[in-house]
Amino acid sequence: MTEWLGLPALASAHGGQIDDLLGWIHVFMFILFVGWGGFFVYCLIRFRRSRNPVANYTGVTSPASKYSEIAVAVVEAILLVGFAIPLWAARVDHVPSPSEALIVQVTGEQFAWNVHYAGPDGVFGRTEIKLLDLQANPLGLDRSDPAAKDDVTTVNQLYLPVNKPIIVRLRSKDVIHSFGVPELRVKQDAIPGLTIPVWFVPTVTTAEMRTRKGNPEFQYEIACAQLCGLGHARMRGFVTIQTAEEFQTWLDERIAEQSAPDPFR
Repeated sequence: MTEWLGLPALASAHGGQIDDLLGWIHVFMFILFVGWGGFFVYCLIRFRRSRNPVANYTGVTSPASKYSEIAVAVVEAILLVGFAIPLWAARVDHVPSPSEALIVQVTGEQFAWNVHYAGPDGVFGRTEIKLLDLQANPLGLDRSDPAAKDDVTTVNQLYLPVNKPIIVRLRSKDVIHSFGVPELRVKQDAIPGLTIPVWFVPTVTTAEMRTRKGNPEFQYEIACAQLCGLGHARMRGFVTIQTAEEFQTWLDERIAEQSAPDPFR
């Protein structure tokens, strides 16, 4: 279904359900388009002026229009109650436990995505607004906090392990942004003052997707899906999905790199 709908390649466990819902919506809209279009053409021919030179003030008395409207309402209710609400409820009510998921904090700002990993201890270090530095420390992470010693931060680069539940805690430093990764079928607003979780399970590594597409330069892209200012178009981030071993190697290297003493101090 993904192919004939023209959707981006699928790379998440829950994405198939979303694609199915979109498929049924397109089928229903096609039926409506053909039905109402045919009815419109019928009316143009049946009630043309040459055949009806005098207005008929009685109008149509058939109950067919009422029945068709009821049928449309029933189909819409099925799409809503049978597909959309259960899909939404599963995302809200069945969030994986922190013990089995990787939790990442992603903070949007004009015009970048700041990524924060808790490190091996699983505890996010303290942040302080007075420590904010757009170049050196955009999250204001307090490295003197013991919990922050093994924390890893990146800008516009989100690394994830494949086939593992991911919980992204979305935040914003300034205005409303929207975290969207089309291949993962994920899109969620990041709203100032709120921390909003969104979760998914990536199923295709970046390397595998490059092979499938025959494009060695392919990257999963984080697009801000909410107009957030003059630099909105350049607010791009990238998701790199790796095997569990590759991700652990990357994380260990980043921890070692960020804990190394600064030679310029």
